[in-house]
Amino acid sequence: MRKSWAAGELARALISAASHHHHHRTQGPSSSLRKWGPALEQILHQQLRGCTDSLTPTLVAGVIDPHLLHHHSLALGFFNWAAQQPGFSHTSASYNSILKSLCFSRQFNHLEKLLKQYNGGNIQSIHPSVYGPVLSTLISGRKTHLAFSVFLRIRDAISCIGLSTCNSLLAALSAEGNLKDAHTVFVEMLQRGIPLTTLGFGVFLWKLCRYADHAGSQILQSLDDVINNGDASGINGSIIAVLVAHGLCSGPNKRPWEATPMLDELRTRGCKPDFIAYRIVAEAFRETTGCTVDVTNALKKKRKLGVAPRADDYKEFIFALIGERLVTEANELGQLIVSGNFPIEDDVLGALISSVSPIDPCSAVSFLKYMMLQIQQKGEKKMLSLTLPVLSVLSENLCGHGMVNELVDIFEDLSTNHNYFVDSLTYNLKLTMLCKAGRLREAYDALHEMKRKGLPPDISSYNTLLQACCRDDLIRPAKRLWDEMFTNGCKGNLESYSILIHKFLETGEISEAHKLFCQMMDRGLLPDESIYASLLAGLCQAKQVDTAVQVFYRCVEQDAKLGNEIVSAFITNLCRHGLFPAASNLLMSEKTADLGNLVDVRLTFLNYLAEVGEVELALDHLRRIGDISPRILDAVLSRAKLSFSALPKLKVHTQEGPKELKETTPSRQHNILHDQETVRKRTGRGRSSSFLLASKSLLRRVLISIWIEEGALQCYSILLPGFTTVFANCVTSDRLHVIPQTASKFAGPLLCWSVVVVLGTDLVEIFPAEEA
Repeated sequence: MRKSWAAGELARALISAASHHHHHRTQGPSSSLRKWGPALEQILHQQLRGCTDSLTPTLVAGVIDPHLLHHHSLALGFFNWAAQQPGFSHTSASYNSILKSLCFSRQFNHLEKLLKQYNGGNIQSIHPSVYGPVLSTLISGRKTHLAFSVFLRIRDAISCIGLSTCNSLLAALSAEGNLKDAHTVFVEMLQRGIPLTTLGFGVFLWKLCRYADHAGSQILQSLDDVINNGDASGINGSIIAVLVAHGLCSGPNKRPWEATPMLDELRTRGCKPDFIAYRIVAEAFRETTGCTVDVTNALKKKRKLGVAPRADDYKEFIFALIGERLVTEANELGQLIVSGNFPIEDDVLGALISSVSPIDPCSAVSFLKYMMLQIQQKGEKKMLSLTLPVLSVLSENLCGHGMVNELVDIFEDLSTNHNYFVDSLTYNLKLTMLCKAGRLREAYDALHEMKRKGLPPDISSYNTLLQACCRDDLIRPAKRLWDEMFTNGCKGNLESYSILIHKFLETGEISEAHKLFCQMMDRGLLPDESIYASLLAGLCQAKQVDTAVQVFYRCVEQDAKLGNEIVSAFITNLCRHGLFPAASNLLMSEKTADLGNLVDVRLTFLNYLAEVGEVELALDHLRRIGDISPRILDAVLSRAKLSFSALPKLKVHTQEGPKELKETTPSRQHNILHDQETVRKRTGRGRSSSFLLASKSLLRRVLISIWIEEGALQCYSILLPGFTTVFANCVTSDRLHVIPQTASKFAGPLLCWSVVVVLGTDLVEIFPAEEA
């Protein structure tokens, strides 16, 4: 293998083998699902066999980067496999490649494990280009403690990380309340000349004000350090003032009296407080001291010294917070703007609604109401800038949090005051959410509203309502809706029929379900596996055998593969309801024969017969199989496996009295019945060698089940997990009876004159044959 193509050849072989294996299992390859396994290791051994170049860290690195960067499972599997090879040891080159792959795929846990493994956590030898992605991945995965430890070990090279990642780490540590580590990062950034941004420095000061005692001096010192020693060009002073004021005036320890002089100090350092900052202080005085003088003074400063907030600045900062997954902080800042009736753009409100609604749907609702309010205040006749995905996320989370009344109120407001629902897309969302919330009356009103506006409901609208009616057991309304759907010219689709058919089957209306099935077939709609399986189960329960068989045959005609998938469940349902002859006939029919030999299905059927003691039918079924295809009969017998554990606890008569037959050794089982010599003397008859040969072939797959009846010992052999067939004697205290007629039907001229005992998966040796 030449060096010029060794790495690429190995990578292509791995990707090809993994893709082929995944396609074989799931009928559709997906790189994200490729898993490492023995088959891929075998590929590597084949590729490297006879190679003049040994497996080296450079080769491993070349395979992973760039070829496996987007296939983390293969990259990690190859990396670990290489480490297990004799004489191989990873170096910084191979570690760099695997870390890069894990960062690309954002595999947080694997990344953390690998970093701890690499030289005991000492990663100074990692290439600088990997530093940034490693830290960014750890931060986004909320592995801030590990990210900080990595930061400390590479502090001499943090200039390679970039200001964005450093500020993200500073903000993340601060948001978690880890102010000690955050301060360390802040100092390192200052000392090494990494510029601070509004995101990193602002969140740091915000949390410092909220959680630190006597934070005023620290804040001013930090600000002075940034102004004097660092680069403050990327810091928005007005937003810093708002965050400092909010930090001092919020949380469990509100201190508005510290916030007033702090804003003055910030203003002298170029951080001009805007109206939002002064309002925060005024409201904090109102909530804490209640002193009207303090509130008035704060408002006077607002009018005299404050500047108007710039919507674009706050937009950029809020998007930055959301991008760093600091949703709680984005929510708080958004609430400060909304509560003070300050301007904020609709796209910012939309981003806040989407990100905040999973954790705080009440706040999300307030953002939506503010979006509506701004349009009313401006008196503009324009559509509400609320996108359908945003409304969908909000509605889902309102339903999830049980805030159904709020959801209904929002829809009413959107419809009445903003004419939001204007097409089938918006109405279908409304219908879906109202149905999900269990408000069917309002959903029906929405349907009628569509009609009044000249918007004919589509099949999606009807299916949504139909599903909701069936879910709430409203069968009559569902039937009326079904009739209305067709009256309005909206033909049902596969989903429509499936909803109603399953509901009819659930309520025992089997005939109605079958009628719908026939209707959809007449219309050319092909039922899926779920409809076939459910309908067949219902028909079996109703003992409508002929109808069930005809449905199954239609399935086979439609798609033989589909018939193959449901035949097992169909046979099982027939057996569960005692319809054994029908099951036998179905398995022997010509149409079913087209599906293949169905060995497993036949064994399932025969197992049911064994459990209920249908010996005659089992024998007849085996005979019919043999008549049609000895090959299939041999396959059935070959697949059968013996299982002594399936035997019930039974008793046999011995000289010492009745004994319980349990799982035990062959010798004990043999002694419980009779020894070979006794049996041979009592039978007084020999056996031909040809009979013995045939008996061994069949009895190897036979398990004996013993019943006691009127003092007779009847030995019935059971082939597990499939069937029961008679293959033994009736023994009394006086004489040995001939084999029952049922056995002779199957065995023909072969007469079994010995008692065969089976343990586990083996047979006790058949008694030595005597020439006739």
